[in-house]
Amino acid sequence: MTSVSSNELQFNTVREGKATILFPRTEEVFYNPVQEFNRDLSVAVISTFYEVHVRSRLSRGTKKEETQTCHVKTVSQVETEVTADEPSGSAKSQHQHELTILEALAATGLRSVRYALEIPGVHKIVANDISPEAVDLIKRNVTHNGVDHLVTPSCADASIFMYQHRCSKKPTFNVVDLDPYGSPVQFLDSGIQTVEEGGLLCVTCTDMGVLCGNRGEVAFAKYGVMPLRGVFCHEMSLRLVLACIQSHAARYKRYIVPLLSVSIDFYIRMFVQVFTNASVVRASASRLAYVYHCVGCESFHLQPVGKVTGKDKYSPGTGPPVGEKCEQCNSIFRIGGPIWTEQIHNVKFVEKLLDHVRGSKESYHTSDRMDGILTVISEELPDAPLFYVLDKMAGFLHCVTPGMLAFRSAILDQGYDVSFSHCQKQAVKTNAPPHVLWDIMRCWVKEHPVKHKSEISPAAVCLAKVPSIQANFQIRSDANPVSRQNKMLRFQENPEVNWGPKSRAKKRGMHVFVEKVILWVRQCNRRGRDCKGTEQIL
Repeated sequence: MTSVSSNELQFNTVREGKATILFPRTEEVFYNPVQEFNRDLSVAVISTFYEVHVRSRLSRGTKKEETQTCHVKTVSQVETEVTADEPSGSAKSQHQHELTILEALAATGLRSVRYALEIPGVHKIVANDISPEAVDLIKRNVTHNGVDHLVTPSCADASIFMYQHRCSKKPTFNVVDLDPYGSPVQFLDSGIQTVEEGGLLCVTCTDMGVLCGNRGEVAFAKYGVMPLRGVFCHEMSLRLVLACIQSHAARYKRYIVPLLSVSIDFYIRMFVQVFTNASVVRASASRLAYVYHCVGCESFHLQPVGKVTGKDKYSPGTGPPVGEKCEQCNSIFRIGGPIWTEQIHNVKFVEKLLDHVRGSKESYHTSDRMDGILTVISEELPDAPLFYVLDKMAGFLHCVTPGMLAFRSAILDQGYDVSFSHCQKQAVKTNAPPHVLWDIMRCWVKEHPVKHKSEISPAAVCLAKVPSIQANFQIRSDANPVSRQNKMLRFQENPEVNWGPKSRAKKRGMHVFVEKVILWVRQCNRRGRDCKGTEQIL
């Protein structure tokens, strides 16, 4: 590794994973140390995907050989072939099972350098950025880490670069990573077309204020969906973006299969496989639903956009699933979506990913948190979109909050399933309908009475209903999941002071000067002042 003594006054040295990055002290290029977890998880996911990717490729090749020679090979023989060294002359056969990765918005190049140093089987990585300053820094960091033979810096508009490398024109990428500052929506159309068949598309969103319902009109303009400000907003944001990605894919007869979707700190991160199949795309509407969300008790109901009625037969969804007012508290509903209602994780892939993380703890600085979050994800109910929050339910009724294990036990006692969610510490994710959950809460309030000042308040209306079940709050052994029993690191405290999304990279020199002059001219025009002489300055 080369020395950086001559640049010590200009750069800070950042060590992350196996990479050592030179980061400019003037912050001309964006870098956020809090997102180390994001980068650790990305390395682990792509490494696991590579293993599955290579095995599937080899298995398809083996099946062709078996058909031609009628010779059956055992699993151990196939595994031997995976690890065996090929002759040096078979470069083509080597490269067809190696990864090509595109990081469309590379900034410092840290992620690309880590991919090159830590992911097995990498053949080529393109680290692209539209900023010349960023590309200069990428070149410096690539050379500094000795990965010039794997990482190719590129200075181009990300969308244009991906359109030039889409499937129909040039060899595509096994993995396309979109990790922008803010929304990725302007890169989704080109990204979907660039990733190869069965390849991996990685997408990050940091505009959580928009996706969590604070600016619903902006979300609708950008993503074509309407978010809701509910307790489930972080999982809903995942499902909203997945629905948006699917809508982009469907335009090209492609569809997505989510492998892992996580809500972390101040952003969300999704890893999806992309395939092409027109008949599967025609069923896209059956995977989406609108959400009816009560503004009082926060009960929610799903309205499918479409449904599959038979082989190659589809029809619009029927509804609505609710009346004009909520049957629990007589409040009105707000409508959001459409959201992705299929699984947001692939259970088998998550299990393989967990095995990889636990077997490589020394490789990841955030391995404990990765282990904890992935364990909670593996415990999540796969077919129960969104969730309730226990203390919010108790707060609505103004009653003492029941113990989490007691409430979960009551749900299990009624014959329904329940799990936590990695999105929220007090989440209750269940396939039980809303009336069962509120009946359990009514039974709880009978044992812990409350008084209401108004008999017509939503809480009073909810409690006035007679429960149709008898809840049993005795704690069951299956109510406490493994992640909670082992006190795994699931929800980490703030990692540093003033953490969160950093401000954009600072510009310097003539860029700043020109922007200030343009701003001054605009202010003069608004105030009716004379701006003569500006042409000479510019």
